[in-house]
Amino acid sequence: MREWVYGRNPVYEVLRARRRQIFRLRSAQGVQEKGRLADILQLCSASKVLVERVSRRQLDSLAPNHQGVALEVSGYEYTNIADILDRAAMRSQPPFVLMLDSLQDPQNLGTLLRTAEIVGVHGVLLPLRNTAAVTPAVVNSSSGASEHMLVAQANLAQAAVRLKEAGLWVYGLEDSPEAKTPDQLDLNGPIVLVVGSEGEGLRPLVRSSCDVLMRLPVGGQIESFNASVAGSIALYLVWQTRGFAGALINH
Repeated sequence: MREWVYGRNPVYEVLRARRRQIFRLRSAQGVQEKGRLADILQLCSASKVLVERVSRRQLDSLAPNHQGVALEVSGYEYTNIADILDRAAMRSQPPFVLMLDSLQDPQNLGTLLRTAEIVGVHGVLLPLRNTAAVTPAVVNSSSGASEHMLVAQANLAQAAVRLKEAGLWVYGLEDSPEAKTPDQLDLNGPIVLVVGSEGEGLRPLVRSSCDVLMRLPVGGQIESFNASVAGSIALYLVWQTRGFAGALINH
């Protein structure tokens, strides 16, 4: 399967990650070849990728918000739980996994993939069905972070059991009276953070697979955060507890 990834940062990260087969780049005629576009063209030249200068109308037919560039690539390749745990071991870090229970909005999925990549999550688990998947729209909304993140598809309840057997604690993010606040929890060990869908939250079977429920205290008149914001805050809190492991100075 082939698809078109679009937008300057997403295209740049696909080329930089080198996880997909690259077929050709289309760039808008007359665009100034500087900044990120210059970086893209340099990577294409180094990898001998065909570059086609085309009209903006042709790019418009491929993708919205293309920023004058689109890259034809092979489909996104998913990984597995073993590879995710191996990545944590290679980094000599306690595993840090994000589980997303049936998110529907590609923008929310992309946002969470971007946050997960920034804070050092070792891998992300998605359900086998009824969920947003890693499409070009998600690659775009993640600003290309998806290309550096290990993403697996699995039966989440079964995956939770397997991860608990491997020593991870499963924390379900939920705004409920029985849920504990982050200051009441130890977020420094091997953790799976589970974020539910935008409207329904955690499905019952996935919820029952959690060791602990965690809620984010809120103030003001709005009752709760949306899924991507809540998930991003929780991910950052875990990273903070871990002493910002892997943070780059002056990055």
